[in-house]
Amino acid sequence: MREHSELRCRTILMNNGRSIPALGFGTLIPDPGDTLRATRTALEVGFRQFDCAERYRNEASVGEALQGVLREGTVRRGDLFIGTKLWNNNHRPERVKPAFEASLRALRLDYLDLYLIHTPFAFRPGDDQDPRDESGKIVYDDGVTLLETWGALERLVDEGKCHAIGLSDVDGARLAEINRSARIRPAVVQVEAHPYLPQWELLEACREAGTVLLAFAALGHSFEPRLLEDSVIKKVAAAVGKTAAQVCIAWGLQRGTALLTTSKNADHIRESFDVSPLPESAMEAIEGITTRYRFNPVVETGIPGFIPREADLKD
Repeated sequence: MREHSELRCRTILMNNGRSIPALGFGTLIPDPGDTLRATRTALEVGFRQFDCAERYRNEASVGEALQGVLREGTVRRGDLFIGTKLWNNNHRPERVKPAFEASLRALRLDYLDLYLIHTPFAFRPGDDQDPRDESGKIVYDDGVTLLETWGALERLVDEGKCHAIGLSDVDGARLAEINRSARIRPAVVQVEAHPYLPQWELLEACREAGTVLLAFAALGHSFEPRLLEDSVIKKVAAAVGKTAAQVCIAWGLQRGTALLTTSKNADHIRESFDVSPLPESAMEAIEGITTRYRFNPVVETGIPGFIPREADLKD
């Protein structure tokens, strides 16, 4: 599935015949100004895959950064791979196309390279992205199935403004469910994956289906246990003359996944793109890590652990 030999510029062939840059930049950055600056920096550094979502509430800032480089002519649209995600309150089939078109307008694009169902959990349809009942619990929607939502995404592909579709925050069972019934199989599955959560079984299932596994939280997260402080990771980093973050990114790319890295710090963005291949001994050492930890419980509830609630942002 690999097409390009240089690690940071590696591409992976998807099952629709198109390729995705393996190293991508995630845009989950709460502040719109920070989003604009970070996206612009990532473009200048060399990132060509960008992961967005309507739930991040910052697609317009990403779009502004994209349009800036496109107007300057420093990057062509055909060189970019832009994906975004359908949020849980828009799972009803009649809501999918309007949500997709709203994201296109916000990003100021004519088409999307990838559109994902953000989670397999449907929330109450409406304008509220975080619908809650009187006791503060999420209100789910049992009037729509994942397969019905998937069918609406397939129709977006038919219409030509969406080149590939996929799933996010799913397990192997959900992927198998879609693959059994789908007319268009998922091109990408985006899940949390890193040395503490390698997702080997799901990665193998994706390989068998011709689906690319796109890892988020590839560097762990700013909670305990801290992946970048792991003794094995630090030992490998010292041996190869790279940072712990660069080692984790290289590990993910070399094992065949695409992955996302996110930062609003310009130095960290440059660091994340400056990756080099690891020796086989380093790969084996990292794969020997026995710590297992999931940082984001979104797969259990559909409630994202890394995205602040809108009410929290207003406080």
